[in-house]
Amino acid sequence: MIKNGTNPYFVKELETGYVVIGDHQHFYGYTLFLYKHHGDKTELFHLDTAERAKFMEEMVLVAQAAAKAFGAEKMNYELLGMGDAHLHWHLFPRRTGDIGNCYNNGRGPVWSIPMEEMYSDDNRPTAEKLEDMKRKLREELEKLM
Repeated sequence: MIKNGTNPYFVKELETGYVVIGDHQHFYGYTLFLYKHHGDKTELFHLDTAERAKFMEEMVLVAQAAAKAFGAEKMNYELLGMGDAHLHWHLFPRRTGDIGNCYNNGRGPVWSIPMEEMYSDDNRPTAEKLEDMKRKLREELEKLM
């Protein structure tokens, strides 16, 4: 969808990946950084040293931009892949109280809230809100590059 210009969540193309806003925003500013190349490179150690370093460097820039654009108190980072065997970072801007009182008095990981709450349709940004989020993130990325 990104290559066809039809992904409404697309923000910016970087050298090693694509920046997109997450389609569910329980954690305001949830952003993904998707590695450009699909195939057999499903682990960080599958990348050669230079590519891995650049991918990590760009992910950190995206995280920094998301933190600034969306007022994060702390950033959470995930590179999982059992559901989708493709290198991609989940970047969650975190704020006090964003998981309510779930897990350790509200001081737990993003996945400590119920999935139906995290992925509720109520957490999808409106078209207007999505455009505003994309603009904010793009502006912060451009300041860092």
